[in-house]
Amino acid sequence: MRPDAVRGHLDGLILSVLEDGPRHGYAIIEALQARSGGALDLPTGTVYPALRRLERAGRLSGSWSTVGGRERRTYTLTRAGRHALAAQRADWSEFSSVVEAVLRPPRPAGEPS
Repeated sequence: MRPDAVRGHLDGLILSVLEDGPRHGYAIIEALQARSGGALDLPTGTVYPALRRLERAGRLSGSWSTVGGRERRTYTLTRAGRHALAAQRADWSEFSSVVEAVLRPPRPAGEPS
């Protein structure tokens, strides 16, 4: 999948993988890859800035922990994040329906719909 195809949808994708529970940054990247069947192989330089932006916006909360001697930040979806995810799902549903209607090949004249 082209990296620019994710543009504008990354926040919703991240919020979605956090819906079932907290994850640290790399686990979010792995979840995106797993849920997309490997189509989303996003670099850390794309995901981590988005996580910081979502946290600043109040859609995620983050906390530091030490695991195996390494510091990592774990992110949790907030109430505002759940509302944002619901809105993004509604927007996506509308958008994808419109794009599908436009991209669908036209029916030949006289063919029943």
